Amino acid sequence: MQNPIKGAETAYLAAELRLPTNWLDYTILGIYFVVVLGIGFAARRSVKTSLDFFLSGRSLPAWITGLAFVSANLAATEILGMAANSAQYGAYTVHWYWIGAIPAMVFLGLVMMPFYYGSKVRSVPEMLLLRFDKWAHLLSSILFAVAAILIAGVNLFALSIVVEALLGWPQWVSIVVAGAFVLAYITLGGLSSAIYNEVLQFFVILAALIPIVVLSLKRVGGWDGLTDRLTKTHGADFTTAWGGTGIGSDNPLGANWLTIVLGLGFVLSFGYWTTNFAEVQRGLSAKNLSAAQRTPLIAAFPKIFIVFLVMIPGLVAAALVPKLGKPGYYLQYNHAIPYLMKTLLPNGVLGIAVTGLLAAFMAGMAANVSSFNTVFTNDIWGRYVVRGREDTYYVRFGRLITVIGVCVSVGTAFLASTFTNIMSYLQTLFSFFNVPMFVVFIIGMFWKRASVKSGFWGLLTGTVAAMVNYFWIYKQGVIDIPSDQGANFVSAMVGFAAGAVVMVVVSLFTAPKPAEELQGLVYGTTSPGMSEPPAAGDDAWYRRPALLGWGAIVLAAACYIPFSF
Repeated sequence: MQNPIKGAETAYLAAELRLPTNWLDYTILGIYFVVVLGIGFAARRSVKTSLDFFLSGRSLPAWITGLAFVSANLAATEILGMAANSAQYGAYTVHWYWIGAIPAMVFLGLVMMPFYYGSKVRSVPEMLLLRFDKWAHLLSSILFAVAAILIAGVNLFALSIVVEALLGWPQWVSIVVAGAFVLAYITLGGLSSAIYNEVLQFFVILAALIPIVVLSLKRVGGWDGLTDRLTKTHGADFTTAWGGTGIGSDNPLGANWLTIVLGLGFVLSFGYWTTNFAEVQRGLSAKNLSAAQRTPLIAAFPKIFIVFLVMIPGLVAAALVPKLGKPGYYLQYNHAIPYLMKTLLPNGVLGIAVTGLLAAFMAGMAANVSSFNTVFTNDIWGRYVVRGREDTYYVRFGRLITVIGVCVSVGTAFLASTFTNIMSYLQTLFSFFNVPMFVVFIIGMFWKRASVKSGFWGLLTGTVAAMVNYFWIYKQGVIDIPSDQGANFVSAMVGFAAGAVVMVVVSLFTAPKPAEELQGLVYGTTSPGMSEPPAAGDDAWYRRPALLGWGAIVLAAACYIPFSF
């Protein structure tokens, strides 16, 4: 039975955030949905084989896969979550981008993508099958499938709270409508449809966020006016990147420079960007090895600046509503963007903003659903349940499991409702699922002695250790950690360390894989697919992966300067 007090709070919230939308806004929204379905029908003509459905036939140019890479990450959870992060923690949000994304994206492009693409695997878990054994492969496939459904559920939850508050649609209506469109264009055109829509969604999202940033800064008197307000209400450290992060110091994030650099900058970041198949899949769909390498490197440049589009609205919301997120107040951190949309945007621009949020939701949802159907079909069903069937069977099954995956994710959406900051929930999932997989990858790639059995036990131990740290040590108060995000950084480090130790110990007592079976799977070795020469034009100086990668790192480091003093 619904709590009447809680129901009244929800109704009040919905009324307070309701947007004054009109026919113009709904027309813009309708045009977008028509274009999305049109792309799905157009992409359907290119689907002839399972490789076409799951990996776009490995035929897409680097600029398409690069924009799709960043768009798949720029989901509604990213927009709402990072704005919430900024409202709660201030300018510390830049760490999730400049140290928590760019170095790992560059590492993926320069170091790991040649192994992924050169081995011709269809998924990240399949790489563990080649390097270790079927047990590591099966466990990683199951963990990834669960994580993809949970993250898809976060997108559903983010969509439902926003659309209910802004447009007055019941939660189930918003979930069904948007979920139906995602299902339609993925089941029609597979990954190609998802990727081409993600490119469209990237520009729609920018069109939605830029007016919010401009108008919100104008409302508070520009950047100087914003920092003056926040310094008075939240303290001087709220608008700096490193202020108050000394070991033993107190700050809003509840983390110090060591946990930021190691927990976020290395373990969580590298764990997410290098093993999350929802991202890597975009690189695997590229037309050649050079394009695959450049996919995350091209994505790194817009990623550097997107932080301003999500951080500034969060800071402005914190300045305009000092009680935001406080116990008993009806506006939570997750409502920063919806609040500004209602307060600042006129009709027409409102329609673009709502369309942008729906586009962001569908980009994140599609990325996780398309990666889920690939892993479940190829790595679980096709390898362990129904083997050796004709190719068309797996295409049909892939479409079926897409429907099932979306339906299951509806149920997982309710788990996200227990977090007032959905980015904290996402980071919790990453510490559980991505970090242990990363330690298995990194040790397996750089240590030839890592044995066949060490992959399974390292992955299992790392996952369990991260969960134990979060649910027992943090939640039960065994060790005092000031915030959910601080606990996530610690959980990531604990999971990484536990998985690494177990892998080393198991490797010392079990047999390694024969050297001839490690070609193209361990750093310092090559396979025929890794020696692919650049295609015509790919050897131009401005397309060289090393230049793009180091250029992104230098630019990200330079962005820290004005936030460090």
